[in-house]
Amino acid sequence: MKLGGRPKSTFDEDLFLIGLEQRKSKLGVDYVEQNLAVTDDFTQPFQEAMTACGFGWGDDVIDAKSRSVMNLSMIGALRKMREWEIHCRGASNNGVTHDEVHAIIHVT
Repeated sequence: MKLGGRPKSTFDEDLFLIGLEQRKSKLGVDYVEQNLAVTDDFTQPFQEAMTACGFGWGDDVIDAKSRSVMNLSMIGALRKMREWEIHCRGASNNGVTHDEVHAIIHVT
């Protein structure tokens, strides 16, 4: 990392393409493409990291449903309700039921 500047890019094209498919399948093609379409120099590294899901969604240590439950809990606790809606749809795609979403709401 360079002091006083932007860190060296760790962009990995293969992880990005794999993550892009994962992200679209969980959050929806329109949502992902809209986010990528408005990427600028400042937000590009974040979008790359979110899409190259290797650091958060790329392994099998924790299954996708459990990760969705954790994700909804964190988003709810942070009161990021705009993000809650899209991630609720993603969680549903990962097998989280309505009853489980209600339980997550009660916990957070």
